[in-house]
Amino acid sequence: MSIFDGKRLTNETFKLDIERMRRGWYSDKYFENINRMLTALSRENYNYSGNFPILPHGISPEQIAVGDIEVEMQWFTRRMGKTTVVGVDKSLEMLRHCTGYFDGDKFVDTSKSLEVWAVQDGSIVKYEGDPTKIQPVIKVRGRYRDFALLETPTLGILTRSSRVATNVYETLVASRGKPVLFFPARFDVHEVQAADGYAYNIALLRFNKDHAQELGAFVSTDAQGDWWGGAGGGTVAHAAIASFLGDTAEAMMQFSHILPARIPRIALVDFNNDSVRDSLRVLDAMFAKYRELMDAGYHEEAEKYKLYGVRLDTSGSLRDVSVQPLGEPALDLGVNPRLVFNVRQGLDNAWESWNVPTSWKDAAREYCHSVKIVVSGGFNPDKIRKFERLEVPVDIYAVGSYLFNNSNGTSTDYTADVVRVKIHGEWIEMAKMGRKVGDNENLERVW
Repeated sequence: MSIFDGKRLTNETFKLDIERMRRGWYSDKYFENINRMLTALSRENYNYSGNFPILPHGISPEQIAVGDIEVEMQWFTRRMGKTTVVGVDKSLEMLRHCTGYFDGDKFVDTSKSLEVWAVQDGSIVKYEGDPTKIQPVIKVRGRYRDFALLETPTLGILTRSSRVATNVYETLVASRGKPVLFFPARFDVHEVQAADGYAYNIALLRFNKDHAQELGAFVSTDAQGDWWGGAGGGTVAHAAIASFLGDTAEAMMQFSHILPARIPRIALVDFNNDSVRDSLRVLDAMFAKYRELMDAGYHEEAEKYKLYGVRLDTSGSLRDVSVQPLGEPALDLGVNPRLVFNVRQGLDNAWESWNVPTSWKDAAREYCHSVKIVVSGGFNPDKIRKFERLEVPVDIYAVGSYLFNNSNGTSTDYTADVVRVKIHGEWIEMAKMGRKVGDNENLERVW
């Protein structure tokens, strides 16, 4: 699957639309035009007939069959700094299953004639802004017209997956090792969820490796876990609370009653814009039921009433009731540090007002102190770093649309360049001006 297990995913996982990919359905049209031109020239036995003095080392331009020209192509990203590379395995399966040509209606597979080198998903590459000094993630040698149509889809999966993975990685660094919930599914079409969830998981594994952590993966849909065996998780939405007439505590009590204990009980507490009050109402109701069941000996059933956490998701246009106004939107509105401190204080002190026997005092205190705070709504690395500098008592960050961000510092566009051509049995450099053959010590021969 990646550098973490030394294995590569295959088309059994990706389920490529092979037939249409072979015919250029997913390719920019100019690649199809190039393919048609080179194929026709090959049939005409055309040889290079220009007189442009481009060949070095005295190589003769005669008898060069352009239609069957063999090239060396390299794929690389131009994201500044470090990029967590994902999308390599799917790109390789495109090359494996779609390299070749049509002879009438029959596809002739020529993929075995290619020479292919690639890094593993999860590798790191660096780019400092000079396109002559790049680290390729894939290199291919072979007859160009056989794989020309694959430039578009291979660049696409590398660009998107590496962007998501790198955005996730940088978010994890900003959170200082606190869990990051992967919440961007609602911000793009559902077809991309499997690839995006895989990119998230690779980034998480990379972060754990680099920082000696053991963070678990938290995705919100089953599709996001499809390629790596994960499963979606979650608790309640605002719509569920509306179904209970705005009664967050009752919604959580019934959720706890119905759903198995293995699903963490995380209460969404901003529905009424009074996060402290609703957090305490949920806490009081669930602890009372928990204690009742424990005292009656129903320990397994009692586990269903352990409150794992509360999630703050206050709109950026609202000031929570518990936040005293300072007249500055950044300090007053949305999920801000003061709101989190207010909720933490309320949770930690709640047990002191409970009428419980002395024998339950320690358990009550622990029940309250163990409730985690999850924050969501507009979080990105900059906002997370601010919270961490202020030591805001957040336990888990839920991050959504930022993880798809593709502007300025997060642009992860990939490029594929021909950098060598094979002439009279010799490989000579043939990169466009401003590009050069790149190297990457992590490239390994694939086939």
